[in-house]
Amino acid sequence: MAIPRELYPSQDDLPYEEELLRNPFSLKLWWRYLVARRDAPFEKRFITYERALKALPGSYKLWHAYLTERLDVVRNLPITHPKYQTLNNTFERALVTMHKMPRIWIMYLQSLTNQKFIERTRRTADRALCALPVTQHDRIWELYLKFVSQEGVPIETSLRVYRRYLKYDPGHIEDFIEFLVTSRLWQEAAERLASVLNDDQFYSLKGKTKHTLWLELCDLLTRHAKDVSGINVDAIIRGGIRKYTNEVGRLWTSLADYYIRRGLFDKARDIFEEGMTTVITVRDFSVIFDAYAEFEQGMADHKIENLESSDEEEDSAEESDLEVDIRLKVTLPNFEKKLLSGFWFNDDKDVDLMLARFDYLMERRPELANSVLLRQNPHNVEQWHRRVKLFDANPEKQVLTYTEAVRTVDPMKAVGKPHTLWIAFAKLYEKHNDLVNARVIFDKAAQVNYKTVDNLASVWCEWAEMEIRHKNFQAALELLRRATAEPSVEVKRRVAADGNEPVQMKLHKSLRLWTFYVDLEEGLGTLESTRAVYERILDLRIATPQIIINYAFLLEGNKYFEDAFKVYERGVKIFKYPHVKDIWVTYLSKFVKRYGKTKLERARELFEHAIEMTPADSVKPLYLQYAKLEEDYGLAKRAMKVYDQATKAVPNSEKLGMYEIYIARAAEIFGVPKTREIYEQAIESGLPDKDVKKMCLKYAELEKNLGEIDRARGIYGFASQFADPRSDQDFWTKWHAFEVLHGNEDTFREMLRIKRTVSASYSQTHFILPEYMMQKDQKMSIDDAKDKLKQAGLPEDEMAALEKQLAPVSTTDNAASKDGNNRTTLGFVSAGVQTQTDGGLKVTRNQEDIELPDESDSDDDTEKVEIAQKEVPSEVFGGLVRKRDDAEKDGGDEGHDAPAALGALERIKRLKREGQNHQ
Repeated sequence: MAIPRELYPSQDDLPYEEELLRNPFSLKLWWRYLVARRDAPFEKRFITYERALKALPGSYKLWHAYLTERLDVVRNLPITHPKYQTLNNTFERALVTMHKMPRIWIMYLQSLTNQKFIERTRRTADRALCALPVTQHDRIWELYLKFVSQEGVPIETSLRVYRRYLKYDPGHIEDFIEFLVTSRLWQEAAERLASVLNDDQFYSLKGKTKHTLWLELCDLLTRHAKDVSGINVDAIIRGGIRKYTNEVGRLWTSLADYYIRRGLFDKARDIFEEGMTTVITVRDFSVIFDAYAEFEQGMADHKIENLESSDEEEDSAEESDLEVDIRLKVTLPNFEKKLLSGFWFNDDKDVDLMLARFDYLMERRPELANSVLLRQNPHNVEQWHRRVKLFDANPEKQVLTYTEAVRTVDPMKAVGKPHTLWIAFAKLYEKHNDLVNARVIFDKAAQVNYKTVDNLASVWCEWAEMEIRHKNFQAALELLRRATAEPSVEVKRRVAADGNEPVQMKLHKSLRLWTFYVDLEEGLGTLESTRAVYERILDLRIATPQIIINYAFLLEGNKYFEDAFKVYERGVKIFKYPHVKDIWVTYLSKFVKRYGKTKLERARELFEHAIEMTPADSVKPLYLQYAKLEEDYGLAKRAMKVYDQATKAVPNSEKLGMYEIYIARAAEIFGVPKTREIYEQAIESGLPDKDVKKMCLKYAELEKNLGEIDRARGIYGFASQFADPRSDQDFWTKWHAFEVLHGNEDTFREMLRIKRTVSASYSQTHFILPEYMMQKDQKMSIDDAKDKLKQAGLPEDEMAALEKQLAPVSTTDNAASKDGNNRTTLGFVSAGVQTQTDGGLKVTRNQEDIELPDESDSDDDTEKVEIAQKEVPSEVFGGLVRKRDDAEKDGGDEGHDAPAALGALERIKRLKREGQNHQ
């Protein structure tokens, strides 16, 4: 064949041609030549490739480049173009020498697949598998399987290829199963899937579990029941139900669906019923019940549709009689249909039956759901009660349900109260006036070994209440006597030898049973029998404070007062606080009300004993009751002593209230001046700071009302150390008002100075001390504070300054209490002339304060204040005026120099000094 002129080598190709003439077998020269002519037409490069391959037929590089370019040329051509045949011939020539190269085979197979050559592609793939080593077969099988999975490839061809592939790699059987499902080959797909599930060594490359594969097999078997044969579907699905308990509902519905698809509807109903009566979870039950209800509804709808269509067909095809059908030679099935027409078992018009089945199924849903819960836990008492309520209209089924319940529930494993089943069972018979059977049920219930004694006691109490409801009072009393009787020694010995002690052995100590028994005896029995029951309760040591009080009330109501008090005595010996509190209160109230002042010493002993046994946080009511006794029947002095003891005995949180009561009673009995000692005692007693401040304010108000202005001012000065001006404005407002009414310019300046000093003291304390040391109610000594500050790294000079601030707070009280052995000094002064001495000012004075001159700016406000001077009427002082006049007469000339209002303490001191001077 002549070669066109343009395909010959050009002038530019001569250097390459000359080199190739010198060395035609050099791959490097041929490759350089092809690279240099990459832009030349393919026909010219085709000639160059052919010349190179003729010289070097074993060069993979040349063949691969040549075939790639040929594939690029035909890429956009239709598969019927002649160039495809040339391409295939080129591949065949290449495989003569390149048959061990898998890439050449792959390119060839891809080209043949695109050309839709089924037979040629299959044979080429087989040749490739024969030519290549086994280690490279996976590259060929990938294309081979893709090819046989295409549409148009015969199924038998694909099956044979897949079966051959499974011999090469059995692990990819899932791909084969998917292909079978896609190809609708249900029989073989089911068999292969079943074999996979039976293989314990199988490992899914797709990550599927045995459970997932099992569900796929069930779906395959049930959805294509008519296409799969030779497999025991029932056994397979039941095996899955036993093995995979979390998908029981789905598997039961799958099995029923299998029989529905095969037309065995009665068998499907049996499967649904079996599933609902065996599942143990509500979720599985809901799945089965919904599928069952849908099936029954679908069957009814289908029957209705068929009934309408069959009526139309019968109207058009009805003949006169049976002989006409025989004469016309009808087939045997039509003959049988006509022959059996009218018989009940051959009636297809069973729509009413279908609807009745559906209604019956819906009515049974609550009962079936309850059965599921009972299968979860047959010892659930509440579920048995709910089951009984489902049969309210059917007493016979209720009796059967109760019978099954009491037989099934184990009292030791029961969830709830198992005795309620027996009680409800007996009440069912009682409701229908069958007391004989009700007593039989109660008798059997009393013999059951419950978990707790209270359950058994409830049975006996309900039994007795039933007898009471029917007016059998003696029978009820006899029942309770039987229940509370202590087991004999022989019975105890046998039980001890047995090793398993039932609750019946402890029933005689049931408090619930005894309280019911004693109530019944009080209402129906005699006083002697009731006392015997109470005494038995006390002997068994199961009494409660309420039983003690009830027993005492019973005796008191029958005029046995001393016996009632003996019962109270036994009660206070048995119980401790807080249980004995009610007994003591009732006992003391009854005793005082009964005897009053006739047995006052005995009452005092009782109160002392009660107070001694009572803890501090509960003793206040007893002290008040004791003091009330002394006020009503005893001595006022002893009443004050009781109040005084109470103030020391109660806890700190109640001391203020107790002192207020003490002061009020003392003022009412002995007069207002008597309360001074109590106020001073309260301030010294260790009350919290806030309570000390309140007490001081009340004390100052008292002194102001009595006209003791200087004493009131001293009390204000003493209380100022507990009042921070920044947070306690009320105190300073009251002192300010007091000075405006009763003070002068000097006293007002002194109040302002004290206020500044206290404010500075609180500021320094809050700045230096940690928060837990700033709590006013916390009692911390100066040494403890110094230790804390030293641990915190505070310098010595600051510690010394702080000690000077805090020292008077702790030392003034001691110094004041020792001054003249008199308790009334307290750090504040009496009503004498020594108003501004060491009494109240050292407490709040800051040693580092700078005394401001009178002309200081801070005192400008004081200059504007006009102090009102007002005499106190002599009626305010009452008898104190006469005492003051007597003292002035006794004092002679010195008395004229004394202030107009001298305190009692100051007068006593003057009398002592005068006596010493005379000596």
